[in-house]
Amino acid sequence: MNLGQISVPGRDDGLAGKVAVITGGASGIGRALALAYARAGVSTVLGYHPGDPHDPAAAVADVEALGGRTLAVEADVTDSNAVRVLVQNAVSEFGGLDIAVANAGILRRATLADMTDEHWNSMLDVDLTGVVRLLRAAAGAMHGSGALVAVSSIAGGVYGWGEHAHYAAAKAGVLGLIRSVAVELAPRGIRANAVIPGLIETPQSLDAENSLGPDGLEAAGHGIPAGRVGHADEVARAIRFLTSDDASYITGEHLVVDGGLTVRFPS
Repeated sequence: MNLGQISVPGRDDGLAGKVAVITGGASGIGRALALAYARAGVSTVLGYHPGDPHDPAAAVADVEALGGRTLAVEADVTDSNAVRVLVQNAVSEFGGLDIAVANAGILRRATLADMTDEHWNSMLDVDLTGVVRLLRAAAGAMHGSGALVAVSSIAGGVYGWGEHAHYAAAKAGVLGLIRSVAVELAPRGIRANAVIPGLIETPQSLDAENSLGPDGLEAAGHGIPAGRVGHADEVARAIRFLTSDDASYITGEHLVVDGGLTVRFPS
């Protein structure tokens, strides 16, 4: 090995000046990521669903308060054309696209006995096929290197979850998708990775009807080695790393962000 060819990483992670598209950008992990990117000098386009109760203008205001550049665009990830338009907004507004993060998702409780084809299909259409739509559109708009990240979950990505088989199946599928996309796009210099959040306090997990709710999250936190549930910005920082030059030789991988939950010895 020629030691003279080894570069020692400094403080610059290569993110400044780049452009990112984030689906599910109005709240939770998506909003936290937009703020993390603003601090790193990344311009963002935030995709949001028109039925989302969270105001995307609030996310835009928070990003701009940090001196960041951002644009919120209505984008239903079940509509391929809407996703293409979302990506095109990044190119037309900021001059290109370097990063795409598939974060949009839904969570619905349904037992196997009660799960209709509509329940199953609608879940996969958002949580798995919606990821495909963004990765496909983003890769097509990238000229040169780029980074793709998809958000999975410990439900499906690591564990099973009763009454959520459709959700877990979609999130497990994200991992196979990312591995294959990583192999296909590596010759173009485009990396693809996944994050697997554990129990993270977000609007989705705080939904007591379809998820754990506030009381369930608090109780679950006591069983996590870190002693608490995670915060959205902790997942956002992991995504920021995977899309930075610090992760330039990482592709086709998944990064678990769970405070040690999935490696804990059962007690």
